Amino acid sequence: MKRIVVKVGSNVLTREDGTLDTTRVSALTDQIQALRSRGIEVILVTSGAVACGRSLCQAAPGLDEVQQRQLHAAVGQVRLMDLYYRLFADYGIRVGQILSMKKNFEPGEEYENQRRCMEGMLRSGVLPIVNENDAVSITELMFTDNDELSGLVAAMMGADTLIILSNIDGLYDGDPSAPGSRVIARVRPSEDLSTVIGEAHSSAGRGGMHTKYGVAKRLSAGGIRVLLACGKRDDVLTLLADNPAGIVHTEFSVQ
Repeated sequence: MKRIVVKVGSNVLTREDGTLDTTRVSALTDQIQALRSRGIEVILVTSGAVACGRSLCQAAPGLDEVQQRQLHAAVGQVRLMDLYYRLFADYGIRVGQILSMKKNFEPGEEYENQRRCMEGMLRSGVLPIVNENDAVSITELMFTDNDELSGLVAAMMGADTLIILSNIDGLYDGDPSAPGSRVIARVRPSEDLSTVIGEAHSSAGRGGMHTKYGVAKRLSAGGIRVLLACGKRDDVLTLLADNPAGIVHTEFSVQ
């Protein structure tokens, strides 16, 4: 791996009560630093702003659902970036924030501006931290979730690998909660496993395995390897880089 995109879901970054899990964020920061120390370029796509804001700020009576989401995103994004800034600063790593919208990935000037911005950050040793600009997004202009965003970023930046971290170990051959269901270790581009994909969304975020599967299939067909793994496992990123056989996960291979 030379350039990777790491997507971290809301259920990885929050506790059961919905508050930000600073211990988990710190552990992921340590692992990203370890990858960077080996010469691997990392782009972080992070969820968690809305969940973080919801735990910090109560919406005023009368706000509709969109206004509540915008409020929580605006408040939570500040807290989330402050935490990343301080944790990475302990390693001497500078971070930069990229807030994206769907229109940034349409062919044209805005696409090229975002690509050049992140290339400049990487060349300067700055870690790009990407999230959707939820504070100004409205329903029809929103990404399905940050899984979709991470796939677009990986393609835009020519990443070798996209690692999607959620609260389960990967793609299962049945209901993950059912006895006997097992993680599918490898999915080849020619395989169609859509019949085993559930539609359920996570409790903290918008996404589900259906979106992850679609993103992974498109990227692997285009030459970008995708790994699905549980972000709550200790040392998940370093194990995926050094000893993938030592951790349960699903790989969408490029051949």
